Amino acid sequence: MLYDVHTYDVMPLSVPELERAVAEVLPKRVAISPLAGFWHTEAGPLNQIIHIWPYENTAHRTASRAIMQSRNIWGELNAEFVVNMHQDIYLPAPFMRPLAEANLGPIYEMRTDMYRPADIPNVIEAWGNEIERRENYSPLVGAFRSDGGTMNLWTHIWAYESFEQRMRIREETRAKSIWPPRISAVPLHQESKILMPAEFSPLQ
Repeated sequence: MLYDVHTYDVMPLSVPELERAVAEVLPKRVAISPLAGFWHTEAGPLNQIIHIWPYENTAHRTASRAIMQSRNIWGELNAEFVVNMHQDIYLPAPFMRPLAEANLGPIYEMRTDMYRPADIPNVIEAWGNEIERRENYSPLVGAFRSDGGTMNLWTHIWAYESFEQRMRIREETRAKSIWPPRISAVPLHQESKILMPAEFSPLQ
């Protein structure tokens, strides 16, 4: 399994209109391959849209994208609103459950850490040892390492019922030394985004 993560920077105030346009076209797109999640940023880098597409493997991704392009599914879909597009390919951590339709939010936090190349395996091992205790507080939506696009990234997505719950869990898990897991590797860069799902997102 691999995940294709698209990040679009869009013009201010354009997110609602763009999401409405995507909703109209989406049935034709998901007939080719499923959508895992579609969000817009609420905090962090603003005016971003993030959508994640799962594929069985690279061959499945290549075939699906070829069909999509041959049918011109997206066409010129509100292209004037899109300022920048970025795409990364991610592989799931061994302990991650496949992304599936669920009501876990409505608040999602997407955190991305950049490490030195040799550190990623150690990060995955440390997380695997402690993730069960952390999930007693809120569900892990996904944990992935990048395998295309920007390299050496460790991205994890968490779901919360509210902003208040997020802060309470972060404070409690830190106070009890439950999370983050202890690891010698230090990130070179960190980024956090608070996401809200579009009405049509399988993950709500």
